[in-house]
Amino acid sequence: MPKEGPERVRNVAILGHSHDGKTTLAEALMFAAGAIPRMGATEQGTSALDFEPEEQRRRISINLAVGHLEFEGVKVNLLDTPGFFDFAGQVVAGLGAADGALLVASAGTDIAVGTELAWDRLSERSTPRLIVVTKLDKENADFLATVDRLRERFNPRPVALHLPLSGPGGFEGVVDLLNGTAHRSKPDGTEEDIPVPDELKALVAERCEQVTEAAAEGDDELLEKYLEEGTLTEEEIERGLREGVAAGKVCPVLACSPTTLVGVRACLRSMTHLLPPPQVRADGDPSVFVFNTTADPFVGRVSYFKVLSGTVRSDQQLANPGRGTTERLGQLFYPQGKEHENAQRVEAGDIGAVTKLVHTFTNDVLGSNGVSAPASAAPLACYALAIFPKSRGDEVKISTGLAHLVEEDSSLHIERNEETKQLLVRGLGDVHVDVVLEKLKRKYGVDATTELPRIPYRETVRGSSRAEGRHVKQSGGHGQYGICQIEVEPVERGEGFIWEDKIFGGSIPHNFRPSVQKGVQEAMSHGIVAGYPMVDIRVRLVDGKYHTVDSSDMAFQIAGSIAIRHATLDADPVLLEPVDEVEVRVPERYLGDIMSDLNAKRGRISGTEMDGEHQVIKAHVPQSEMQRFALDLRSMTQGRGSFTAGFSHYEEVPAHLAKPLIDSFQKEHAARD
Repeated sequence: MPKEGPERVRNVAILGHSHDGKTTLAEALMFAAGAIPRMGATEQGTSALDFEPEEQRRRISINLAVGHLEFEGVKVNLLDTPGFFDFAGQVVAGLGAADGALLVASAGTDIAVGTELAWDRLSERSTPRLIVVTKLDKENADFLATVDRLRERFNPRPVALHLPLSGPGGFEGVVDLLNGTAHRSKPDGTEEDIPVPDELKALVAERCEQVTEAAAEGDDELLEKYLEEGTLTEEEIERGLREGVAAGKVCPVLACSPTTLVGVRACLRSMTHLLPPPQVRADGDPSVFVFNTTADPFVGRVSYFKVLSGTVRSDQQLANPGRGTTERLGQLFYPQGKEHENAQRVEAGDIGAVTKLVHTFTNDVLGSNGVSAPASAAPLACYALAIFPKSRGDEVKISTGLAHLVEEDSSLHIERNEETKQLLVRGLGDVHVDVVLEKLKRKYGVDATTELPRIPYRETVRGSSRAEGRHVKQSGGHGQYGICQIEVEPVERGEGFIWEDKIFGGSIPHNFRPSVQKGVQEAMSHGIVAGYPMVDIRVRLVDGKYHTVDSSDMAFQIAGSIAIRHATLDADPVLLEPVDEVEVRVPERYLGDIMSDLNAKRGRISGTEMDGEHQVIKAHVPQSEMQRFALDLRSMTQGRGSFTAGFSHYEEVPAHLAKPLIDSFQKEHAARD
């Protein structure tokens, strides 16, 4: 194995279902290789990679964590990704730097939805992968049955590269089918070679043949030799597997129990021998890709990067072409969970980190040699809540804290809705938003709370009416005198507000007519029946009266606002609600349930179409009914469904739903008056 250049590096993402042992596997790999002095436990909050308080409290990975180890002359950078659906943005960040992956699957259970989703994500990116079956120390764990389930579900069909060895204490070692050797693991993570037990020899021979066939399929030259001679050498099998894994034709399955360290060194060997090195340029000008960012109120911004070409050094200056700036790199370091190992340089293909970059963010490339960033798309943030500080005066602090959190999470979005005057936080689910609140309090000292966003309803009329607005006060001194008559009628949906001046003669002088219009529009902006802006209405000024001394702009503004209120109440006012255009993508077996749910949400389904093994449902659904759909869809499909939604148009709110909104506003308005 080469000891220099990118060939000595493996950048490996670890993916899988939540609680299947991804972080524990990473800890075991680092401990067995001597990279960390002791093996932590996620259940006890002592993990080197799950070190954030939110992770320790919930006992799940929330952030992408980076660690590294050395094994047989190869440096392995581990990118431990969360398995919980709400933190899929961190998975995307990790895959941006990975050249291969370990997909974790738990023995003794059916293939979990998180395993399926991780496989699909790796397939979309054509990421070379190995599958690691964990929890083989548990009762009823069956490695070969798990392999069979994986072969039924995935393509290319995974092939077992290990067989578990059983002893008095249960799972105690593995047979490596690449060369037919057996290894018993010791409690300290080391292992000893032992003869293959007699009772396993027939099974080993059978499974070795499957491995040889898989290796032959990975290389056309080897396939030809295998068909002619019926055998391959150990070196040829390894070469075929390595090329097959890199090409996405082969997916070996490994056996491991991270908690007891059984099979961990065999897993390390397979990773370093079969997963590909980074495809980067060792020479040339230095360039780096920033694949993840964390924000800390004390340390500042921490930028994690992968070197795409050349070698980067501390105190070096690199251009940021995408932002038109130049950055000076401070002290470089190799991340090991929350620990930092200082480095004077980081070579091509390797992963490092640096603090306090001023202008550089996730997905930026530093360097001037034209290297582009790997393509990546963060999952859509479809769950929105309004967020506000509990204490008055913390508005600036909450905005600053949220801005920093957005820097480190590409799937988190913040926006201000100017119409509803609310600050909205958009994430992937309720747990995602809960963690945002926890980080705001811990990192930035802001207690915040959330509520469902206000729906931007509108008001309009269905009928026509005529009304007078009269504002006359002449009880001594300079009086106020303005009288106007208007007509209102509906216009086509989407036409907005149309003003017509139809006064003939001088019943209202020309200089006061714009004041009537201003009063009308001011009242419309605040709503008449429920406090929402009025739209799609024609207002026609038809008559009025004025006083040569007491009339004024303000008098006619007030008269206009009175007139529009009276006219609206006599013209059959109604509420309008925003309707979203929605596309839902689900496996076909969930089609009926989702369509029923959309119908129950007052949705109108316009059609369905096939997309591979999925169905895409197209519908129009009121925005108010979509506020918790991200959570409902996940529950109904066990996380297998996704959707997009965007504003389409406004429609009338059914009377029984509009009445509570109108009554609440009128009651509040009466109390203020």
